[in-house]
Amino acid sequence: MRGGQGDEDFEAFVDARGPRLLRVAWLLTGDAHLAEDLLQTVLARVWPKWQKIAEDHPEAYVRKALVNTHASWWRRRWRGEVPHGELPDRAQDRDAYEGVELEQSLAAAVRALPVRQRAVVVLRYFEDLGVEETAATLGCSPGTVKSQASKALRTLRAVLPEQVGVLDDRG
Repeated sequence: MRGGQGDEDFEAFVDARGPRLLRVAWLLTGDAHLAEDLLQTVLARVWPKWQKIAEDHPEAYVRKALVNTHASWWRRRWRGEVPHGELPDRAQDRDAYEGVELEQSLAAAVRALPVRQRAVVVLRYFEDLGVEETAATLGCSPGTVKSQASKALRTLRAVLPEQVGVLDDRG
């Protein structure tokens, strides 16, 4: 066991930023258990290098590691058909669960996007990063971020037409 100031700094970082990083992992995976596994895997890989990573922008580094690790998992995973039952008819009256339905519909639609578009949507619209910061995180050009965001939003608008007001394009 290492012990020392670096470990305390790492623990403080995980305590402070862990919930937000777990949300990023969940948005990428769409599954709470996979999100926990993803975050734990990334944190285990980051911990030995923590003193060097902590000098710059550790959250950005961990976010990028989440995106890259998820992409490598996604490439290896079988993505065949996933059976599901019929969806019930939507009630005409607003109910207490309408916000949950929107969240679930949006999460499912985001999960259906290609990996690169999903990463752009998560970083730009859920993590509220700018185009430049998203490009730096993904290791691509700002133009790629803009085009991937545009394609993703077009797809989401087609899949979720009644929620189109929620999906704004921020360039």
